Amino acid sequence: MLLHIDGGGIMSSVRNQQPKTINLTIDGKACSGVFGQTILEIARENGIYIPTMCYLTKTLPIASCRMCVVDVEGVEGMILSCQEKATDGAVIHTNNEELYKERQNIMKLYNVNHPLECGVCDKSGECDLQNKTMEFGVAQQNFTAKDVHRPVQNWGHVSYDPALCIMCEKCVRVSTEITGDEALKVKFGGYSSTIENVKIEENFATLGEAAAVCPVGALVDSNFKYTANAWELKQIPSSCPHCGAGHDVIYEIKHDKVYRMSNNAEFTTMCSASRYGYDFDNRDVTKDPNAFERAIEAFEEAGSILIAKETSNEEALIFQKLKEQRGYKLISPEARAYQKFMQAYSSITGKSLYSGDLDALRQSRAIIVLGTRINDDAPIIKYHINMASKREQARVAYMHPIEDSNIQNIVTQFIKYEAGSEEGVVALLAETLLRGVTLPESIKAVLNDLDIGNLSAESNVGEEELELLAKSLQKKQGFSLIVGEDLYGHPEATNIAKYIALIEKYAGFNVICVPPAGNAMGISMICDLDDDIEGKTIGYNLKGDFTLSALGDGDLDMPALNQQEGTLTGYNKRVVPLNVALPYGGYVLNDLANRLGLLAEYTIEYTEQLPTEKGFKAVKFDDLPDYFDLTGQEHRGYQLEVMDVDVNESIQEPQEIEGIDGAVVYTCNPQEHFSSFTGKSKNLPQEANLLGSAQFATAAKLRDGDTVEFTIGTTKFSRVFKIDTSLKGTIALNPTFDRGLSTPLLSSYRFNRLERVGS
Repeated sequence: MLLHIDGGGIMSSVRNQQPKTINLTIDGKACSGVFGQTILEIARENGIYIPTMCYLTKTLPIASCRMCVVDVEGVEGMILSCQEKATDGAVIHTNNEELYKERQNIMKLYNVNHPLECGVCDKSGECDLQNKTMEFGVAQQNFTAKDVHRPVQNWGHVSYDPALCIMCEKCVRVSTEITGDEALKVKFGGYSSTIENVKIEENFATLGEAAAVCPVGALVDSNFKYTANAWELKQIPSSCPHCGAGHDVIYEIKHDKVYRMSNNAEFTTMCSASRYGYDFDNRDVTKDPNAFERAIEAFEEAGSILIAKETSNEEALIFQKLKEQRGYKLISPEARAYQKFMQAYSSITGKSLYSGDLDALRQSRAIIVLGTRINDDAPIIKYHINMASKREQARVAYMHPIEDSNIQNIVTQFIKYEAGSEEGVVALLAETLLRGVTLPESIKAVLNDLDIGNLSAESNVGEEELELLAKSLQKKQGFSLIVGEDLYGHPEATNIAKYIALIEKYAGFNVICVPPAGNAMGISMICDLDDDIEGKTIGYNLKGDFTLSALGDGDLDMPALNQQEGTLTGYNKRVVPLNVALPYGGYVLNDLANRLGLLAEYTIEYTEQLPTEKGFKAVKFDDLPDYFDLTGQEHRGYQLEVMDVDVNESIQEPQEIEGIDGAVVYTCNPQEHFSSFTGKSKNLPQEANLLGSAQFATAAKLRDGDTVEFTIGTTKFSRVFKIDTSLKGTIALNPTFDRGLSTPLLSSYRFNRLERVGS
């Protein structure tokens, strides 16, 4: 079996293979590249321009526009540089009279009957058709074709005008290869061909990603349409404040209002929460000196500070410094659960961070997802799993108590386990993946002593399912394991973390421990967090005895993350910059900190003070890069340093599983929502209902439309129950994005028995 390997692991052996270098000449310039790269890729790496219309760096070559044709000496005819692999010694010409005329004729075809409505088109000023028409001197159109009536179609978040469409197919590739909603298809019909939305009833917000790559005005965001011209908008680069990925975003502003969100769509993809959930700023705030003084008094009396995960690295450092100075307890439930998980994880690997990254995930041939509803919890990771599935034909095993219809198109094996049995499941998984691997005797002894039959029975994971999983990994290279938030709040999270870490260390898996959304990862690395509250509390975007709130409903207003400078830590282990997109007129945390004894003129003075012993770098905020180069290489902020950690390879056999009987509630937000900040967005209207199957309704004695009151921990919910026909079993989904300041104070384990009020 392929997994019978030495400690170096499969992934390390693959990464250590040295790619073959090739040399070629492009337009008289000596260039080098790697065997397997296309001519276009090597040209771009060397700063040589080749025009394209349909090419998109982040997808496979589309080859529909033919604008990228080049001449290769010794080869008859023009060559499509976007898909032709470069060969050693090739001599290539990217521009001559014949190539120019070919591209000019292509542009003439694109302009046949294209409506002359640039004055009102949303793409005007940033339109590839406009730019290339001028570049290739198409001043007039000498032929035409019989026009076809093509009405505009409203698809919800986006609208489609087939009369403007040039059939480049970029949107289809993004829908299929990247986001995986598979909503867009080409409806072939010669000159009458159009793009078709085959899942229009779903109203996918992910279609915003397809609109982002449209080179003309055919596919546009519905809420932006006819509101502003591109050249009127000021673009402010920043980072996603919602999903935890820290991916790039661009606020497009006019008159102190966000008109739309964009990104470097050629190379990267945004989560839908960022694209549409941008109107969460704390507006019309002025400084209230009386409230400020009450805040200072509250800090003098407080024993604990409650920190929401929507907190920048610099703000987290301020709280840590206040703790060191004044002895506060710092409470951040999700970040603390993740912190303890990663501490246990590191005790096995000897490294401060998990090994995995998104590039390796995208290139994986086999992927296991465990302990997360990945489509909703981490859309950017789901996109990369989809890319691996579509490009590498990766096998994807999804292990979870709830089957997810949204990812059925990429999952090759669904393994259902009982809620609460995660410790037994990871032990079974580790035993399966580590068979025959050279292990320390103490670890081998624990794995050998596992009662496989009992664990299988208690978790409801069949031994034959694990054998099928193991067989699917044979003769494959490049393995990834994605684990998530279901595990961090589990009562046995520490031991679970160690079993997962064994798989990284000894089976060579590319492992990503997906942090909770927001900036939970950054907070967990910067703050010395506590488990128990003592004394009176200050709440930072959480409800406390005195509340500092960017939601506008606290005792003292604070700026939202789109009104601040600072940094976030994304789950690709990169520290990325936040910039001020919208004005804010009130006090900030730094004002309070200065009154309490810390001294910094601006919050961003703490950027270079982030703890280097935790892997941060002593870089000033203004020195942080924030761009992508021509090849798509990211130069935003910096990568965290991986620090060495003391190793203690002790693991325990799983505890006896205490199942959760009857109707169960799973705390989970829909894909477009991560917190009360996205819940504020007018562009993301969504009812916060309890969603369950007909089977759940029977178990809970509910009917569709009933209002049910229940508690999770000390938090009371009143929800309208709705039957969701895509769900199965007796577990219902309960969102929290509408809960305001109280959201993160829920029980940290995501599965809970339905405890109805009054029952």
